[in-house]
Amino acid sequence: MGQLPVQVREFARYLSELLGRLDQSAGWCGVFWQRDPDGMRACLEGAEVPPWDVVQALLHDLAADRGIPEAERETDTARMLHRASVAAYDARPGGRELLGDRLDMMLTEQRIALERQADLTRQLGTAVDQDDIDRINLDLAWVRDDHDRATARCAEIRERMDRLADAERPSWVDLGTAPSGDGFGVFPDASARRGPGAGLHPHPDPDLGPFPGDGPHVPRQDPAPAAETLYGAEPGIEPEPVSDAVRELIKLRGEGRSGEAHGVLVEAAGWPADRLPAFAAELHRAGLAADWATLLWEAASLPPDRLVALADALAGTGRADDCRKLLRQGVARPAPEIAEAIVALLDADREREARALLDSYLRVRTPEDVARCAHTNPHRLIPLLLEAARGVSEEHHWDLVHALRVAGFSA
Repeated sequence: MGQLPVQVREFARYLSELLGRLDQSAGWCGVFWQRDPDGMRACLEGAEVPPWDVVQALLHDLAADRGIPEAERETDTARMLHRASVAAYDARPGGRELLGDRLDMMLTEQRIALERQADLTRQLGTAVDQDDIDRINLDLAWVRDDHDRATARCAEIRERMDRLADAERPSWVDLGTAPSGDGFGVFPDASARRGPGAGLHPHPDPDLGPFPGDGPHVPRQDPAPAAETLYGAEPGIEPEPVSDAVRELIKLRGEGRSGEAHGVLVEAAGWPADRLPAFAAELHRAGLAADWATLLWEAASLPPDRLVALADALAGTGRADDCRKLLRQGVARPAPEIAEAIVALLDADREREARALLDSYLRVRTPEDVARCAHTNPHRLIPLLLEAARGVSEEHHWDLVHALRVAGFSA
């Protein structure tokens, strides 16, 4: 462990101390030890950094063992140390390629979970014996958790890839002597963000290996820094991004370069929300409807405020089906992540976005899933959850009241 970055060693020590305060045979901690003991040991030794959803689950165990106030106090420390640890871990040589490979693997895991969920749902529809029904429902609950964790880990890896790309992007250098008329911006390699969805194992992956950091990048010198975009920077100088992106996709698809085409879609998912409805129309006109579906999948992992902004833009341009699909996919995240996003939006005085996200979550998730959100900040979230559920339907409201009581809250 001597060769590991100090931040990774520090988080490993913190994780060991956190586990020392838990009953490691119970709760999520017990589940993780049972499902992946090698992965847990690797995280405690500092050979791996666990995904954030694992840390969140351990904090939920802490809340159950020591009380919610203690877990809330611990969350900020855990998040700060975890973020520093993954940043140092990802900055190691070869990290970008490993992140891309892991994202591809996570997509596979997510797809497997969805297929398994569909299969179990079909079995449930034909089951008659109560024991079979109970067994299938239990399996469904675990498969949904697997899918939620895969989705969360996909979003986390994308964020790490974005941070890595930002760190590698060169700074502009103006020495005051460069000749005019010949400078070009340097743009991040689209391959730095690969793959749609998720798919790490629904438990700590024993192979969350060393990560990003290609060698130093030497910037070009330019007398006047230009605003960067994927396809060419300053408006009015380079071709309009939507048309340019569609032409590039047609070319890449025609040449069978699907990985690079996917990189274009990943970058486009991060465009301003009001640009994407036009991109959707152009893609459909060009016979690339499947690429639009892929982009929606990518956009579902946007931060919640940007997710809601894109949903608004789609609805406002007559793409209501795309809006609904985006929000359905966007709330396929673990309950704690949704809860933290709602609290963050409220803290930023963005109540409308918080309510839109919550409304979508209520409509597509079970009352039990919604009740899990309350653990993050019960006093603040429970009234909001109940109000939103009543806005969906009276049945939703009473189902949530029951789920909250089962979860140990007085609703």
